[in-house]
Amino acid sequence: MEFEHYDSVGFYDELVAEDGQPRPWAGPLVKDIRSLPPKELQIRQQAAERALVEAGITFHVYSDDQGVEKTLPFDLVPRIVAAPEWERLERGLKQRIFALNAFIDDLYHEQKVIRDGVVPREVVATSKGFRSRCVGFQPPRGIWCHITGTDLVRDRDGTVYVLEDNLRCPSGVSYVLENRRLMKSLFPEAFAASRVRPVSDYPNRLRDLLEHVAPGSADPPRVVLLTPGPFNSAYFEHSFLAQQMGIELVEGRDLVVQDETVWMRTTQGFERVDVIYRRIDDDFLDPDVFRPESLLGVPGLMKVFHAGRVSLVNAPGSGVADDKVVYAYMPRVIRYFTGEDPVIPNVPTYICAEPTGLAYTLEHLPELVVKAANEAGGYGMLVGPAATREQIDDFRERVQANPRNYIAQPTLALSRVPTICGDRLEGRHVDLRPYILYGREIFVLPGGLTRVALRKGSLVVNSSQGGGTKDTWVLAASEPAGTAPAGPGLAPEAATLRPGASQVQVAAPSAVPASDSSHA
Repeated sequence: MEFEHYDSVGFYDELVAEDGQPRPWAGPLVKDIRSLPPKELQIRQQAAERALVEAGITFHVYSDDQGVEKTLPFDLVPRIVAAPEWERLERGLKQRIFALNAFIDDLYHEQKVIRDGVVPREVVATSKGFRSRCVGFQPPRGIWCHITGTDLVRDRDGTVYVLEDNLRCPSGVSYVLENRRLMKSLFPEAFAASRVRPVSDYPNRLRDLLEHVAPGSADPPRVVLLTPGPFNSAYFEHSFLAQQMGIELVEGRDLVVQDETVWMRTTQGFERVDVIYRRIDDDFLDPDVFRPESLLGVPGLMKVFHAGRVSLVNAPGSGVADDKVVYAYMPRVIRYFTGEDPVIPNVPTYICAEPTGLAYTLEHLPELVVKAANEAGGYGMLVGPAATREQIDDFRERVQANPRNYIAQPTLALSRVPTICGDRLEGRHVDLRPYILYGREIFVLPGGLTRVALRKGSLVVNSSQGGGTKDTWVLAASEPAGTAPAGPGLAPEAATLRPGASQVQVAAPSAVPASDSSHA
């Protein structure tokens, strides 16, 4: 299994250039793989798969209302990100999460972003993630989106784009930590020679964040992780993170509200809870406020939250920024709240709720990727170039029936990483989900989860759609880089789109230069 016969032509390959030579930052890894005896890479891949099974690293796939537990596929060949590129991505992610938090806070207070024409009122009003019960509320420390998973993709020309933001219950970080543990044992020489930045301190940083946003004066505050239970697709991650942070893993039935306080049932009696890291969507948090039939949440929880006597992470209502139509306005939102151009651009996006965007989408469906505003996991999506005529006709009817619920984007030629396919290496398409923590400061975990579409030619990387994961190696800089500030003051860097990318213009708001344009 060698790189000499590996095909890196036609797409941007993260490890191998089009001339077949390893990219400068991938040299130690490629050298190590080339030095392995025949079949050794496959043997190590099989060892990794056995280790994942033995560790119980699983997820649930739901089909016909029945969950099937599977081991998350893992590929041994990592993705590598050079230090200078990561410095720029980290800067862009900090910029974006600051703007996202300011945007959410403004939506639930003065709504200047609407009055100044940055985001249309009807887009916010019709967003399933907007919670009217949160209007006027001020979360502890003024932070709404404490934990974010922002998906990045690279196009054929090497440009990195933000594909979407995940602010409700972003998952996958446990696989980052477990993948790294495996890779350090299976490629120790290449790992050391590459000077890979560590990720193992994530649980400590997450617990520090959770304690930082605790209300009151409890020292230390009592923190719990609220899970829907063992049948949830990410239950492994819930139990893993709770164990790593040294906090209790609880279900809704373990908590009770009395005297405007949340209490946890224990064998020693009731104990007060100060912070809940909730892995339950807003709809199921409190049957007294949201879905009355929910058995997963805690009756009265929102009343305690609004009284400032418990912190919820992420704050209810932050999911408004998960809406894929809201995403289309993020370049404009970033400029509005920071006065800077986005460091990392959005993928050019057509908003079907707007006449020009709708007309273009319907005319070019076979060329576009069409997404439902509030779906996740690769569901509710049309990949035009890979779709049948029946699927295209079906989506045409869906979009025409409910334009507000859809956006469309060009089909990007996602970058690839060499992947073990039987007895050979083949390129498979990938994306990247870095994890950002907003507490005392904004921290970006070096790397994140590289998701890989294991089916040849597929662009869908989600685990629920047959995707797998890879370790992500962010290389350390030769000299310590300066720390970017958490908010305004980030060095501006103009974001450019691919030459010839189609764009639909929307009117510029009065609060930003008239030459500003959003790619909608």
